Amino acid sequence: MTSTPYTVHDVMSKPVTTVTPTTDFKEIVAAMERWKVTAVPVIEGEGRVVGIVSEADLLLKEEFHEHRPGLIEQMHRVGDTAKAGSVRAEELMTSPAVTIRPDATLPQAARLMAARRIKRLPVVDADDTLLGIVSRADLLKVFLRSDDALAAEIRHEVVEHLFPLSHRDITVDVRHGIVTLSGKTRDPHLIPVAARLARAVEGVVDVRCRLKGPTSA
Repeated sequence: MTSTPYTVHDVMSKPVTTVTPTTDFKEIVAAMERWKVTAVPVIEGEGRVVGIVSEADLLLKEEFHEHRPGLIEQMHRVGDTAKAGSVRAEELMTSPAVTIRPDATLPQAARLMAARRIKRLPVVDADDTLLGIVSRADLLKVFLRSDDALAAEIRHEVVEHLFPLSHRDITVDVRHGIVTLSGKTRDPHLIPVAARLARAVEGVVDVRCRLKGPTSA
């Protein structure tokens, strides 16, 4: 009933700052600083993603700069101590990179980031070729949709479809992303459905449903 959900393709950032497996440590830092990014995908060949290097990977060198880790620490942080002594992207990167397809929905991307405790995802096609990158900030872009755009979508995609006979008696008001549905409908059993569908519209912050049936006081 509602319009097609926003996908990762709609909000991803491109072009993407990338490095190759042989890019050295200082070049990676310089690229991050120049383009103001916190991670860079590592690509090879025609753009196939083989890993990702983040600020966290690079900061391990600083963490272990003033002291050599003891045996117990090395045993518990084998990967970290190895990265601290690395100088090229292929040694520093997290591999395989956690990636996502461009047709994934924003909730799917958010759940993957939360489950894997990561802040961004390279967006790849079926051949793992890099198309873009999506960050947590990108997922929030839908909340920048205007109140007018939200109201128009809810009226057309929700109210007019659910209440074809009484939609003119229903008011859709949106302020700061908060939707208020008010008025009367001949089908009170559909009121909870209207609230649920309005809340599912991309960019809606909350829904206040004040719809009433024909016999409501």
